[in-house]
Order: sequence, then C-alpha cells, then structure tokens
Amino acid sequence: MSRFIARRLLVSLLVAISVSIIGFTLLRLSGDLARELAGDNASVEDIARTAALYGLDKSLVAQYFDWLGGMFRGDMGRSLFTNESVAELIGERIWVTVILAIGSLLLALGIGIPLGVVAAWRPNSLVDRFALTLAVFGQAIPNFWFGLMLIVIFGVQLQWLPISGSETPVHFILPVVTLGLSVMPQFTRLTRSGMLDALNANYIRAARSKGLPVRRILFRHALPNAVLPIVSLAAVTFGFLLGGSVIVESVFALNGIGYLAYTSILRQDFPVVQSVVVMVSLAYIVLTFLADLVNARLDPRIRPT
Repeated sequence: MSRFIARRLLVSLLVAISVSIIGFTLLRLSGDLARELAGDNASVEDIARTAALYGLDKSLVAQYFDWLGGMFRGDMGRSLFTNESVAELIGERIWVTVILAIGSLLLALGIGIPLGVVAAWRPNSLVDRFALTLAVFGQAIPNFWFGLMLIVIFGVQLQWLPISGSETPVHFILPVVTLGLSVMPQFTRLTRSGMLDALNANYIRAARSKGLPVRRILFRHALPNAVLPIVSLAAVTFGFLLGGSVIVESVFALNGIGYLAYTSILRQDFPVVQSVVVMVSLAYIVLTFLADLVNARLDPRIRPT
C-alpha cells in the first residue's frame, strides 16, 4: 500500500507541475499583458514602465518561478482591476462555491445511486424506464433555463424560497437543486450499469437462493462491488462543480469563485484568473488522488504487488 501511495503522489506532483506550467504559459501567451495594462493610448515608455512594474520585462521562465515562489508563500499577487490581494478575493468567495458543490454532489448521490440500484433490480420495468428518462432530461435541460424556471415558480409565484444571495442555508436550496440535478443522471446511469454486472454474478445468485432480503442483496452485497467507478466519478464531479458552477452562480447571484473567474476573464484580470485555474486544477488532482486511495482500500486487486 505504501508503494501505491508513493506512486500516486509522484504522479499527482508531476501533473500539478504540468498544470501550473501550462496555465501560466497560456495566459502569458494570450497577448501583450504590458500593453493591455498600460492602455490603448500608452506610449512605448509607458508600456516599458508597466512591464517593469509587474515584472513582465523578465523572461517567461523567470516570471514563472517568481509566481511559483509567491504561490508557495501564499502570495497570489494582486488584482489588476481592484488592486486587492488575490488570496483575499478567493478566500472571501471560495466557501460559497464549496458549499454549493458539496450540497449539489450530495443531492446527486442521494437521488442517483438509489434510483440506479432500483432500475438495475428491475431492468426494462416502469421504474427503469423512468430512471433512464429522468437521466436523459436531467442532462439535456440547460442549467440556466432550469434555474430560471425554479426562480419563477418557487421564488416569484409561490414566494417560498429566496432567489439570490448566500446569507443563509435557505438561499442555497434552489442553486443546489439546479446544479445537483444536472449531474445526477451520470450517477444514475453508472450505478445502473455497475449493478447490472454485479447482479449477474454467481455470489448474487447464491444470495438469492438463500432467501436473503432484497434490500440486503442490493445494498450489502451488490452495491459495494459496483461502487468503485462511482467513487472516481464523484471525485471528478466535485472538481467540476468547484470550477464549473459559473452559470448557476450567475443566475442566483452567488459570489463564488466561478463567477469571480468569469468576471476576471472579462476584465482581463490575469492574476485572478491564473490563481483560480491553478486552485481548481489542484482540487481535481487532490480529489483524484483521494479517490484512488479509497478504491485501493475497497478493492485490493488494484494495488501493486
């Protein structure tokens, strides 16, 4: 197990370094930052002074190591638009996105897994067809349209729930439902597929012949053997929710890091964009690493000998 962890750590470290280099380089190659910061009417001298002020007159390699050293010290730079600390900007908003992502993932798992289990137990039945239809519609409906419909029904007409802000847990209900139902279908389909394979195994036939209750067969014997891909998918989905919630955050006026990245791109606020991209990428890497450890714990066959 220690060799497995060491190998995964090495791979994660190499991926993190690669992501930081690619993210840094792409943003630097997207245009002349010094000219954009100095303005359209800036003279050559103004551009040179701006480049020296922000360290853009150095080589790309030197800029990368300066930025990387600052990241290790917790210094992500300052916003080019507001001159605020990037670390403070992200710190003020990250918990909004984290709460939204956790709530959405729990909702998706809480609906998708049981629905997939029941659908696999009765394939081609009415429940199975309902689950597959719900999965198709859940993935086909755009987030922004579904969110707006929830706002109109539950916020405007019924006035049961708030439609914007993040002051209380109640404010997260509509955004969590919107985002959670959009990722729920993939858990339903993956659970159904894994359960169908597990239910055809010999040990399940033996459990049925012994007269074990259906719930015990499904959740005690079959589901643990179908859960490995679900763990990996949950890790990847959580990373996606952290970085891809910009549409939902915009619809419900949630000031999270997704919306921060979007507005920073429009403003060409490169230090903020760069830091958000790297943080979300690192979250993907850490979550994937943890998913590998959980899978190795659940299934010793994937550990190296």
